[in-house]
Amino acid sequence: MESKMLTLEKFEEACEEVQKVTLETKLVYSDFLSRQSGNRVYLKPENMQFTGAYKLRGAYYKLSTLSEEERQRGLITASAGNHAQGVAYAAQCYGVKAIIVMPTTTPLIKVNRTKSYGAEVILRGDVYDEACAYALKLAEEKGYTFVHPFDDLAVATGQGTIAMEIVKELPLVDIILVPIGGGGLATGVSTLAKLLNPKIRVIGVEPAGAACMQASLREKKVTTLPSVSTIADGTAVKTPGEKIFPYIQENLDSIITVEDEELVVSFLDMVENHKMIIENSGLLTVAAVKHLDCKDKRVVSILSGGNMDVITMSSVVQQGLIFRDRIFTVSVLLPDKPGELCRVAGIIAEESGNVIKLEHNQFVTTNRNAAVELKITMEAFGTEHKNKIIDALKHNGYQPKLTTTNI
Repeated sequence: MESKMLTLEKFEEACEEVQKVTLETKLVYSDFLSRQSGNRVYLKPENMQFTGAYKLRGAYYKLSTLSEEERQRGLITASAGNHAQGVAYAAQCYGVKAIIVMPTTTPLIKVNRTKSYGAEVILRGDVYDEACAYALKLAEEKGYTFVHPFDDLAVATGQGTIAMEIVKELPLVDIILVPIGGGGLATGVSTLAKLLNPKIRVIGVEPAGAACMQASLREKKVTTLPSVSTIADGTAVKTPGEKIFPYIQENLDSIITVEDEELVVSFLDMVENHKMIIENSGLLTVAAVKHLDCKDKRVVSILSGGNMDVITMSSVVQQGLIFRDRIFTVSVLLPDKPGELCRVAGIIAEESGNVIKLEHNQFVTTNRNAAVELKITMEAFGTEHKNKIIDALKHNGYQPKLTTTNI
């Protein structure tokens, strides 16, 4: 069956199937990203799917290709979260059992939502690859039908239905940006895009700390990274898929890698400009827009998911504000005498800075009359405003030093 996948006929079949469980995710024009890049940028908001991500497409289509006997044996998979929810929801639709093995680092929101669809969740391993090894072991021992999150041509076919929707809505699309973890989404999207129009450029985007596909393309064979480290948990994969790799080699035009810091800033960009919550892996393509070496092209950025827990969201917002110089900390030395603290606060207030935290250390030196240390964490409007506050402190005789911000 798999050898017959990734044909135009199968993609069309998959489009009809996934319509039964997916919501319409029409393209959203991004004036912000368009101005920033000099291109015409559209967002494909798969974060708005019922399960919060595109993964339902591949999972549901895969189940539709299984025999009744294969489904009734029970399904098992490994996932950092979004594929888990896709399989759990698809299994619920078919009325069959689903067991999901998830890394212990999976955000709580993804664990709870997976359970809410009736699946049994097992937490095992620190990264996806370790969870997958355990899921395969259980499948062999218990006879479950394994549904791979990306190294499966039927799953990749289901994911590729996104490309059909993009081309139907924007026939003259020039570039499609697609996130890469193991490569299933990139395989489906790039293969179908090239079938529909070979002139469409499909560019994969990986986190710099988990660029397994880039390494594999460079070595011309599937390559395993010794370790991965990224806040983009949904794409934290050490080894890309063996079955799908030849399709990536043939149809993917290039790969952009993105640093975690760029994802943090992109989260704020999407919240402030589009009022959207996008998880870190889904932000890969948003960050990649700034790396494009072209102008005036029609670009579609696939927002693969929006399942982010509140604690992670809080951390990302805080870090984003720090990266943008909206929050910063300076250390100044001042004499230990009445009125000095008020004087410093007055200088900051005069420049419209807003103090949110003070740390007063009287033991920085043995001579308290000479100096005590004051650490001031404050809000600013951005880099220019921050520099203006620092200059005002210098002008008034202080020597402020930037230091690490811990809120």
